[in-house]
Amino acid sequence: MAQSLPSEIVVRYRVPGFSEQWTIPEGVVPEAPWHFASAGRLYERLARRFASSGRAASAFRNLAVRVRQDLPSVGFDPDVCVVEPSPPDAASLDSLRLWQPGHPVPRLVVEIVSKGHPSKDYVEVPDQCAAAGVEELVVFDPKRLGPRAHGGRKLLQLWRRAPEGGFESVFSGDEPARSSVLGAWLIPSAEHLELLIADDAEGREPWLTSEEAERGERAAKDAALAAKDAERAAKEAALAAKDAALARVAELEAELAKRV
Repeated sequence: MAQSLPSEIVVRYRVPGFSEQWTIPEGVVPEAPWHFASAGRLYERLARRFASSGRAASAFRNLAVRVRQDLPSVGFDPDVCVVEPSPPDAASLDSLRLWQPGHPVPRLVVEIVSKGHPSKDYVEVPDQCAAAGVEELVVFDPKRLGPRAHGGRKLLQLWRRAPEGGFESVFSGDEPARSSVLGAWLIPSAEHLELLIADDAEGREPWLTSEEAERGERAAKDAALAAKDAERAAKEAALAAKDAALARVAELEAELAKRV
């Protein structure tokens, strides 16, 4: 009797080392506007939360992660990454040199799948992160561009380093998934082409960009002013009704006085 195939298969990566063929591209790499905006907002959410919470972590966009001192071009450049603890020169950092003191391996790497190289994000990036020692990898595919052969066409994939050293695919789907590095939930949105972050899986406590926070504060202030205006209008209406009632009483009293 034939056995049924498992519905979920845990994929483990064990690579011997960082390949010399994995080099950081020189020059400006073309980036679609939606991809640029999506990665930018994700970076801003991370940076704002780290700054407001006092967490000693830094978020970076397209930061070159150089792996070998003898071959500085060998490495990779994630769309977004989190380095913790922050390098001492984080504000002026132009690349992360893993052989240099104070330059740790990124704890979290996020790749947003683009049309130009979907297979790379699904196949090569997990190998790179496994070899470099990255703790957690997030592959966000809002346009479902990934190859079907590698579990593609899912909005979100989460890879995590196992205690024994392997690199495992721990989640692949369209639902929220929890990042152990961030201690927060990753919420994929295909509609807005964005990877949201929140303290809860329902997204009621989101991590906001500065623009989103300011917009929320303005909306709260506008709502408070509108509530005050409504309260003032209600009081004025009540006073007007009272004055009208008193005037009517006075009118009735005057009529009664005439009849007496």
